[in-house]
Amino acid sequence: MAGVTLTYAIQRFVESLPAEKGYSVHTCRAYRRDLEEFAAYLGAWVDEQAPAGPAACALGPAQVTPLMIRGYLGFLHRKNQKSSIARKLSTLRSFFKFLQKNGAVEASPVAGLLTPKRDRSLPAVLSVDAMFRLLDSVEPDALLAARNRAMFETLYSCGIRVSELTGLDVFDLDPAAATVRVLGKGARERVVPVGRKALEAVRAYRDRLKAEAGIGDDRNGPLFLNARRQRISARSVARILKKLAAACGLAAPLSPHALRHSFATHLLDAGADLRSVQELLGHRNLSTTQRYTHVSMDRLMETYDKAHPRK
Repeated sequence: MAGVTLTYAIQRFVESLPAEKGYSVHTCRAYRRDLEEFAAYLGAWVDEQAPAGPAACALGPAQVTPLMIRGYLGFLHRKNQKSSIARKLSTLRSFFKFLQKNGAVEASPVAGLLTPKRDRSLPAVLSVDAMFRLLDSVEPDALLAARNRAMFETLYSCGIRVSELTGLDVFDLDPAAATVRVLGKGARERVVPVGRKALEAVRAYRDRLKAEAGIGDDRNGPLFLNARRQRISARSVARILKKLAAACGLAAPLSPHALRHSFATHLLDAGADLRSVQELLGHRNLSTTQRYTHVSMDRLMETYDKAHPRK
């Protein structure tokens, strides 16, 4: 890859991600977006520093210097949170590591740069009562309402990501074993338990789907369908949940990920061990799961401050 342009190198890198890393289309798109933003910054920088020099589009990865990277980080600090800057810097590390491996650069210009310390933010979590109120507010009196009830019961019952929910097929669900096979990040597969309430809601939805649309469970296909009888998208699930949350009086805007956060927090509050919750969530690192213990501790401290007579 020696002598290639930055644009070509970005294309090659993004194309390598599904095969080498098992990344999803969504993740690859995010990598491409970060790198194209970086390339656009470098293009503007080159034009400003040397307007009579070589065209920005001809800039090669071997010409990128640590000074350029530092300038880019300074540019990011004007409009991005620390978490976003850390992610974009991680993208650059992976990109130049790939280029170094393939002989396009001798050394990474990102080496030695420190990742900004991220602000620790606690995930949004519903109380058990609020979660029950949300789920019970969906009256399955029509096909789409039955689907909505089944989707959100499944999200909370299994603690899966919304992308994992929308990726479920009919044959992934095993009602007899009360489990579902999930394809998570990095194409890692796991099997998680499904509660009785969720199984009943899915069964009611699929029975109604067969009666009204003739779509049964004898053939594999998307478990949850949109109004056009196609696989429902994560964006649609988020939009539906936002409307339901507003309708039942939940103040804060609610995302599907909040149901996953609530699942983990409620399990830990009830005494589940951290390793088990890690397995259920599909986290590669235990440290990712540990943030939910902070949510539980915050609630404990709040109760202590309110109730203890000599706090």
